[in-house]
Order: sequence, then C-alpha cells, then structure tokens
Amino acid sequence: MPETATELRSPEPEPETMPSMSFLDHLEELRKRIFHSLIAVACGMGVCWWYHEALFGFMQKPIMQTLKRQGIDRLVFLTPTEPFNLYLKVSALAGLFVTSPYVLYQVWLFISPGLYRKEKKYAVPFMVSTIFLFSAGGYFGYRIVYPAALNFLIDFGKQFTPMITIHEYTDLFLTVILGLGLVFEMPVLIFFLALMGVITAGWMWRNIRYAILAIFIIAGILTPTPDITNMCIFAAPMLALYILSIGIAWFVHPTQRKAREARKAK
Repeated sequence: MPETATELRSPEPEPETMPSMSFLDHLEELRKRIFHSLIAVACGMGVCWWYHEALFGFMQKPIMQTLKRQGIDRLVFLTPTEPFNLYLKVSALAGLFVTSPYVLYQVWLFISPGLYRKEKKYAVPFMVSTIFLFSAGGYFGYRIVYPAALNFLIDFGKQFTPMITIHEYTDLFLTVILGLGLVFEMPVLIFFLALMGVITAGWMWRNIRYAILAIFIIAGILTPTPDITNMCIFAAPMLALYILSIGIAWFVHPTQRKAREARKAK
C-alpha cells in the first residue's frame, strides 16, 4: 500500500525546553559566580602589585608630557596614605583587566542557562568582542581624547602654576578611560537585547535623533573639558557604534533569523 504524504513527512523536532530554576537557585548561582570572580580579581591584583610603579608610570604619561613643557616633572600628594591607596587602586584595576576573560566567563555561565542551545554558541564571540571593544575604548581615550583634554585644560590655565595631586589625576583618568571603555560595549549590549527580542533595528533607526541627543549628553558628562571640539571627538565613535549596533540588531533579532532560516529551508 503506497505511503501517504503524512507518513513520509519527517516528524517535527520537539521544542527545546528551558531548565527551570527557583529564585533561590538563581541567588546561589549568582553568589558562586561573584565569589569566583572576586577570588580571580584578588589574585590578579596581587600579581599586579609587583608592577604598581610601572603601571602608574603608564597612567601618568599623558599628563607628564603636558607638564614638562612648563618645567614640572612630577605630581604631588597631600596626605601620607595617598600614594599607598593610589597603588592599591591601580593594582586592583589592572588585576580586573588581566582577569577579565575569566570574569566574563563567569558572567556567561550565569546567563547561559537562560539561553537556547543555538544561542549558547555565542560564548566565545561574546568574550572576545567584549574584551576587544573595552580595550579599543580605553586605547581611544588614552591616545586621543585624554591628551587633547589635558592640553586644553593645562594651556587654559597657563598663567598659573599647576599643582596636580595624584588622587585628582587618577580619578580623572579612570573616569575618561573606563567611561569610554564601557561606552564601547554598546554593540554587545544591543546584541543581547536584540537577541532576546527586546529591541529591533527599526525601533533604533526611528529613534536615532534621541540617540544622538543621549550620546552628546553622555559625551558632555564624560568629557573633562567644556569645549565642543573634544565633545565631538568623544561623541563621534559613540555615534558610529550606534549605527553598527543597528546592523547587529537587524542581524540577530529573532524575526530576521527565522526569515533567513525559512529562506534556507526552501
């Protein structure tokens, strides 16, 4: 007896079920990931402590290049504990950066149970792109934005004698460098929001005028100088990253992925 079309049709795969976790299980998993991350950062901080002078020398290089034009060869401190606290902060920051691949892996282990099997293949691209974008943002700030801001600020007050403390300089340095590093993570954030269907490329494009306004507000907050030139230098890569994020959102949104899979199945 000939087989019917129904009998020849392959059985449809069963929908993938997500593992269920209670609220307490989530808290326990979060506690474990935070504990592992803190241990790793503490170990990295201990290693970086042996190089704290070289690390701070790298940090103060942009301002020393500016101050040497005025015959000043070092920064100052106001309290006896300030240099020690500064080296602790620098070592902790360097330890966090050195151990960031492991910390990001812990972040992935925490969020991966809420993803489908297809989405878990993004683990390596997630870690690589996050580290690359953060490093690119920090490098952009260190080589372009920060020196331009320091030259403007120091030259603006050239009729005075600068007495810059290591504490004030470090806070300004971390604000600019870390701020730009975090801003450069925009494509990664958009990737996950679009992957979960929270936002779409069309929504981002329709609201681009508000995005530009928000970008310039953030640039105005993070830029240490009030001039419009440095603000535009700060905002330009953020705008480029937003345009790039629109393309990422279009590519990974569930609707677009289903449409591409349907075209391949034909």
